[in-house]
Amino acid sequence: MLEPLNEGLLSRISDVLLCGWTCQHCCQRCYESSCCQSSEDEVEILGPFPAQTPPWLMASRSNDKDGDSVHTASDVPLTPRTNSPDGRRSSSDTSKSTYSLTRRISSLDSRRPSSPLIDIKPVEFGVLSAKKEPIQPSVLRRTYTPDDYFRKFEPRLYSLDSNLDDVDSLTDEEIMSKYQLGMLHFSTQYDLLHNHLTVRVIEARDLPPPISHDGSRQDMAHSNPYVKICLLPDQKNSKQTGVKRKTQKPVFEERYTFEIPFLEAQRRTLLLTVVDFDKFSRHCVIGKVAVPLCEVDLVKGGHWWKALIPSSQNEVELGELLLSLNYLPSAGRLNVDIIRAKQLLQTDVSQGSDPFVKIQLVHGLKLVKTKKTSFLRGTIDPFYNESFSFKVPQEELENASLVFTVFGHNMKSSNDFIGRIVIGQYSSGPSESNHWRRMLNTHRTAVEQWHSLRSRAECDRVSPASLEVT
Repeated sequence: MLEPLNEGLLSRISDVLLCGWTCQHCCQRCYESSCCQSSEDEVEILGPFPAQTPPWLMASRSNDKDGDSVHTASDVPLTPRTNSPDGRRSSSDTSKSTYSLTRRISSLDSRRPSSPLIDIKPVEFGVLSAKKEPIQPSVLRRTYTPDDYFRKFEPRLYSLDSNLDDVDSLTDEEIMSKYQLGMLHFSTQYDLLHNHLTVRVIEARDLPPPISHDGSRQDMAHSNPYVKICLLPDQKNSKQTGVKRKTQKPVFEERYTFEIPFLEAQRRTLLLTVVDFDKFSRHCVIGKVAVPLCEVDLVKGGHWWKALIPSSQNEVELGELLLSLNYLPSAGRLNVDIIRAKQLLQTDVSQGSDPFVKIQLVHGLKLVKTKKTSFLRGTIDPFYNESFSFKVPQEELENASLVFTVFGHNMKSSNDFIGRIVIGQYSSGPSESNHWRRMLNTHRTAVEQWHSLRSRAECDRVSPASLEVT
C-alpha cells in the first residue's frame, strides 16, 4: 500500500513542476486540471522568437518530425502511455516529456543561424613611432593660404591690454619698473548728506617723454598732460582737468563731483586717464588707473599713489554733438538745430577751447551753402541752441548731405579742427545714416540724436561730401 502512495505523491510533485512550462492557470489544484494532461506534441516552447516564423524555423519543424521518429525508434523505446485511474500521468511519461523538450530546444539552437564574425583591430593610443602606421583614420585638415592665415589674425589679442591680466597681482613698484609710465596721486570721498562723490586729482610724476606718430610734434622733450575722469561703465559723462604745459611732473589740485547714489557708486569703477595734449596732432594717451570703488571706503575717503598702466585706447575721443533735424515738404525747407556738444577735444592749453560748429549743405558733390554758430569761450561742453534753415526742394532731398564740422576758434592763426560728421546721401557712419532715415520717415517732426565726432581723415575716406568742404 505504501509503494503506490509514494509513486502517486512523486507524480503529483512532477506535475506541479512541469506545469510552469505549459500552463499559466493552474495555481490551485494543478494536478487535477485537464491542461496538465497535454501530450508531448502539445508542449509549447517559450522563447524570444519573432512574430512571424522565420524560414529556418519552418524547415526545422519538418526535420524534427522525421528526426523524432528516428530517434524514438533507435534511442528511446516506445511504451504505451497509461493513465492512472484518477487521470494523472505516470513518472515514465514525465521523464519522456522532459527529455523530448530538452532535445527540441537543443536541436533548434543548433539550426539557428550564427551571427557574423567582425574582425575589429585594437585601437592604439599614445605616441606612434615612425615605422608604425596609425590605425585610426587621419583627419582631413584644411590647408590655409597666406591670405587665410592673416585673415584669422586678431590684433586685439596682441594689444597691450592682453598682457595686463596679472597687473592686480603686481605691486606699484613692479608696475612702475615694468611699464615706466609714471604715477598718479588722487583721492576720493563720498558725501552722504548731498549724495555725491568727490574726486580730487592732485599730481603726477615721472611721466614718459611724448611720442609723435606722424612727426608733426615740435617739442619732443616735454609733455602737456591733463587727466580725464569718468565712472565706468559710463564714459560719456566724464570730467577733464586743465592742461599743464611742458612738464613731466604736473600738479593739478582740481576737484570734481559726480551726482550719484551711494549704492550705485559702489558698483562703479573710477577711471583716470592721463593724456598728452598736442595742438598740431591727435592727443595721445600716456596711461590709466582703474580703481573699483567697491574696494575702497568711500565714506571715510583716502588718497593713493597709483602706477599708470598702458591703455588700449591710444587716442582720445573727439567729443559728441547733439543735433535736431526737421524737414517741411510743403515749404521745401530743411531745418537744423545745433543744441549742444560735450567733452570736445581741448585745443587751447590755457583756456580749454572756444568751439563753434560749421554747417555746410552739399548737393551731390557740389557745395551749396555754408552757415556757422557763434563760438563760446573757454569750454569743452558748449550749449548753442541755435537754429538754421536750408532751402531744399523735395525732389533734391535724397541727393543732399549736411557736413557738420566743429572747430576751436583761434584769433592768431587758422581755426583748430576738432571733429566732423556727415549726414545725408553720403553719411559718414551708421549712426548718421540712421538719423537721416528717421527724418525722412517723419516729416514735420524734429528728430534729435547724439553723434560722436570723427577725424577728418576718417570722414574723407568714407564720404565724398567731406572732400568737397574745408
